[in-house]
Amino acid sequence: MIQKILVAVAGRGLCEEMVKMLMDIPSFQTASVTVLHVVAPEVTADAMADKLAEGGKILADAVKFLNIDPSKVNPRLKQGDPKTLVCEVAEEENADLIVIGSRALGRLQAILEGSVSQYVFQLASRPMLLVKDDVYVKKIKRVLVAVDKSDSAKQCLNLALMMVKDIDGGQLELVHVSSKPVDNPEQDPVLAAAVAEARKYGVSYRCHTPKGKAGEEICRLADDLNADLVMLGSPDRRPNIAKSFVDLDRLLGGSLSDYVRVYANCPVLLGRTST
Repeated sequence: MIQKILVAVAGRGLCEEMVKMLMDIPSFQTASVTVLHVVAPEVTADAMADKLAEGGKILADAVKFLNIDPSKVNPRLKQGDPKTLVCEVAEEENADLIVIGSRALGRLQAILEGSVSQYVFQLASRPMLLVKDDVYVKKIKRVLVAVDKSDSAKQCLNLALMMVKDIDGGQLELVHVSSKPVDNPEQDPVLAAAVAEARKYGVSYRCHTPKGKAGEEICRLADDLNADLVMLGSPDRRPNIAKSFVDLDRLLGGSLSDYVRVYANCPVLLGRTST
């Protein structure tokens, strides 16, 4: 399912670690990887030259660290606004997944500080894997998937099944936050289809139907279960009026995916349906 990965690197190494963990999973090993580093414009030519040289080293170090077949790696050094260039390159490369770092700022703070990951989260129509600066990237074995009836959640489930079925000792944690108590989580009508798919693929799974606020419960379970990756569907968040304006009403309103990307203590993959 994932054949083209775009990873935006900034010299901190976390996104590279995440991609390396993904490439250990058989279903990702045929994927090609575009490694992108963006250098912001400088006032003088000398400063710009220094920044480009520094950016070139960051890019080279990232490619070396990933240690992927050179025929499957596409290094790209770009000059401009990182926020817009990540989105543009994702479209140019037809990326199936964007891997990007995140400071996990809250919505308003992210807007005011010009967060790159928040901007990409808002405007990109492609699945994103967010790696927070303060998160320890672990080998992926336990994957928590938030299940609902949306197409983007189904996409996440399918991707999770592809991943976990090939992981030795892999475990799928299926979560549906419900307003009604469920005696047997496997009989939850929302989880039933996910359970059937997990059985079909022979994937080890457990079901969870906590009550409460969805974002808080997903983050709590991720901690309690020691999840290595959280996956949930996220609607296409592009503004209706124009892509060049951030949709403040939606950003400042309640958003499950926004909450989880900020508060989950592990990497978060946000699924998007094809446009």
